[in-house]
Amino acid sequence: MDKRRDCFSRGRRIFTNVVCSGMNELKWTGFLTAMATLATASLTGCSPAQSQTVTTNRPVLSSSTNTAMNKFSKPTAQELKRKLTPLQFSVTQQAATEPAFRNDFWNNKKPGLYVDIVSGKPLFSSLDKFDSGCGWPSFTQPLESQEVVGRSDHSHGMNRTEVRSRTADSHLGHVFSDGPGPTGLRYCINSASLRFIPVEEMERAGYEAYLEPFIKAGAYRPKELKGAPSVKQ
Repeated sequence: MDKRRDCFSRGRRIFTNVVCSGMNELKWTGFLTAMATLATASLTGCSPAQSQTVTTNRPVLSSSTNTAMNKFSKPTAQELKRKLTPLQFSVTQQAATEPAFRNDFWNNKKPGLYVDIVSGKPLFSSLDKFDSGCGWPSFTQPLESQEVVGRSDHSHGMNRTEVRSRTADSHLGHVFSDGPGPTGLRYCINSASLRFIPVEEMERAGYEAYLEPFIKAGAYRPKELKGAPSVKQ
């Protein structure tokens, strides 16, 4: 514990010195060193030391053919109140948090897409979902990095990175640096901010452009191949 405390204190001193030097003189080497030190010393769970900015190396996929999604214009607050449930509205529009283990998708193991409940924009894939034990849906990375943006969140006496959808500006949850490989990130997302599209319904719903990874993973077989006989080696 003394070693971990010393490690955390050293990281905090580095971080403080870098930030206080002013944004124009910010030294990225010192900043990254501080972040690595803090992440090493942090405990599991939603602690302030585990939050970090949203980064991912996932390639950008082609846009969906869902025309309603592509022409999206965010409804007014009154329209959203009529469209969404009270919980969905409070989470996406007021940054509320749903109960852990008592939400729709924390334990969902079906293959498919998770899209923004407001805009329909694809946000996460079941292929990147994992069981973090936190009671909320957890993902290692977003489906398209430009659609999930990070913001500093200092609420409740913690320093965290909030994640929101770019198109609809929906509150999604937070991202932490205690996830598995390959990113080391855990996107802790509210089920109330998501709509799940099962893989077998993606084409009909206009998300066929996102089927290829599921086909490669063996989670989906295209219609034209379903009736074809298997080739024996």
